[in-house]
Parts: sequence; structure tokens; C-alpha cells
Amino acid sequence: MKSNYKFLNIISLAILTFSCKSQQLPLIQNNAKPVRISNEYSFTEGPAADKDGNVYFTDQPNDKIIKWNATDNSFTVFKEPAGRANGLYFDHNGHLLAAADEKNELWRIDRNGNVDTLITTYKGKKLNGPNDIWVDLKGGIYFTDPYYQREYWSRTKADITEKNVYYISPNTKEVSVIATGFVQPNGIIGTADGKTLYIADIGDKKIYSYAIHENGELSDRKLFTNMGSDGMTIDNKGNVYLTGKGVTVFNSEGKLLKNIPINENWTANVTFGGKNQNILFVTAMGSIYTLPMNVHGVRY
Repeated sequence: MKSNYKFLNIISLAILTFSCKSQQLPLIQNNAKPVRISNEYSFTEGPAADKDGNVYFTDQPNDKIIKWNATDNSFTVFKEPAGRANGLYFDHNGHLLAAADEKNELWRIDRNGNVDTLITTYKGKKLNGPNDIWVDLKGGIYFTDPYYQREYWSRTKADITEKNVYYISPNTKEVSVIATGFVQPNGIIGTADGKTLYIADIGDKKIYSYAIHENGELSDRKLFTNMGSDGMTIDNKGNVYLTGKGVTVFNSEGKLLKNIPINENWTANVTFGGKNQNILFVTAMGSIYTLPMNVHGVRY
């Protein structure tokens, strides 16, 4: 019996050692570096991956939505014109949501490029210009609405003075202000379990976390870190990825894990793509970068 116990202890120790080593895997595969796979655009933004790992992103100054094919690394135009779309996100039905700020609208685009305008005003006032989007587990839509004066607008000031975050209910389609008190809200992302939402206030250089309730309402606002962000994503370990100067990664406790340098003046946005959703896809100025990771993105 003693020899059996000894054998079992050896096996348990081996399993524990393997588990610890697995947990200590670096974020990035094999000391890889970001690779620029294209630099032919004017300003890239809003990457969002479909169920096959293809990534759609915007070239806002050229009014296009581009598709990156995860299988052959090719690029094709998905939609042009594209409402000067900024942030993108896929809903649970495979439709592409777009923050189309040419006319301050939120779009839902089907696979053939047909547009359904979900919202353009709130209580009779024109939205500031929807920017980034996240969809919760029930299909409710959160979007940030900062104000960035565009040269293609005829107006020169906002109808809505507050810079809010809105929520579109999945059942009633009712629109409500879900979070307030921002200088300039921008990036937004939620956790895999649908219980926590992160919102970037790029104007105040802060990230906040919120508890998500069953009805989509938010509470328990907490400062996550003193850093703003343009775009955001999250991985299967709960690490949060922020953009600006490269890509900066924090764990779920707000501890800085790593900065991934990107050789551009500004990194606008980031997501996970590829067949196994383990390719970090980065939009930066007029370029696209990819980076193979040991973690992967979240499928909601």
C-alpha cells in the first residue's frame, strides 16, 4: 500500500507541475513580434472577428469596411461606402454592427451588405457619434457615444452635451443611457461570463469596470486602471488589452502584465482573430499587424 501511495504522490506532483507550467506560459508565442501585414490604408479602426476568425475593420477616411481572410491572409472590400464607420462588432446572428458616425447612427449589416439603421437619435436629439460597441450574452447592445468633430459634418456642436454610454435592450429594443460621468468614453468590452463590463474614458485617461445586471443595467463602478484606451479586447484568461502606445495588457485585477510595442505613432484598436482565435489583430494608423498568441479571444 505504501508503494501505491508513493506512486500516487509522484503522479499528483507531476500533474501539479505541468499545471503550473501551463499557467506560466507567456502571452505571446515563441517570442514572436508583431508583423505588419498591410500598410495601404489611411486610418484603420474597429476590428471585429466573425465565427470563422475572419476580421472586419474600417478604413474610416476612405469610407470602407475591409475583410481580412484568416485562411489566406488576403484583404477584400466588404462595404463601400460604409457610413464612415468606426467601431465594429458582430451580434449573435452573425450580423455586423457598425458605429456609422457620418450621420451619427448605429447600423446592423447583413452578410450581403444590406443596412438596417438601429438608432440615430435619443429622445429627439442627434447622437454625438457612436464609437465602439459590445454585445452582451442576451444580445443587448452597449455603445459609447463621445463627440469627435468631423470635417464631413455640417454641425459644429453636440445636441447631447453629456458623453454617455447607451444600451439597446435585446427584447424591447428600448434605448437607455446606461452609464454617465465620462469626459470622452471610447473603448468597451465585456467578460466571457457577461458579468463585468469595461469602459474606457480616453478623455480622462481611465478605465472603469462595472457589474452587469440581468436586465443589462450597470452598477458598482470601479476604477480599473489609470490609463485611457481607444479600443479594447479581452482574452480567455480575462486579461484586458488596451491601445494607444502599442498594446498594453492588464490582468483582471488591474495588474500590468505587458506592453506590446507597435511601430506606429498610434495604436487604435485590437481584437483576436484567426481560425483558432489566437491571432492578435491590431489596427494602427494606416497599417494592420498580427501577432500569434498563447491565449485566445472570447466567443460569447
